[in-house]
Amino acid sequence: MSATMPECDPTEVISLRMPSRLELLGVLDRLTESVCERLAFDDDTRSQVSLSVIEAGTNAIQHGHQRDASKPVDVEFRMHPDSLEITVHDSGPGFDLDAVNGDVTSAEHLFEARGRGIFIMRSCMDRVDFSFTPSGTLIRLVKNRPVKVENS
Repeated sequence: MSATMPECDPTEVISLRMPSRLELLGVLDRLTESVCERLAFDDDTRSQVSLSVIEAGTNAIQHGHQRDASKPVDVEFRMHPDSLEITVHDSGPGFDLDAVNGDVTSAEHLFEARGRGIFIMRSCMDRVDFSFTPSGTLIRLVKNRPVKVENS
């Protein structure tokens, strides 16, 4: 038996700059699906990655840019031999990560309509990091690539 990864140039990068408009999230979703297909992710993994990218994009548009379409959201997909790294950048002021890290699964939060995006991203991805700088907020999402085992 030998383990192999689907073929992919380790320097392959796909970038998207889009106006902060919620109706454009479908474009981001289709691009995410295409990248996941390219990396041979299974259906469950594709769904996890797509959901996380849409959550990050939604947060950038709604919270980072207050739906100001003149401010672009930058998304970058980096295909590494062992993982997919996605960054979502907005020019918003950021937020207090500790203030939104409560237990959204507790009874008192069960019926709240908002506030689950970070929880969802962390549940679906292998790694989620936030950076807050003078140029804005950067969310980094990482999903490990599957290792295919082939019989020799």
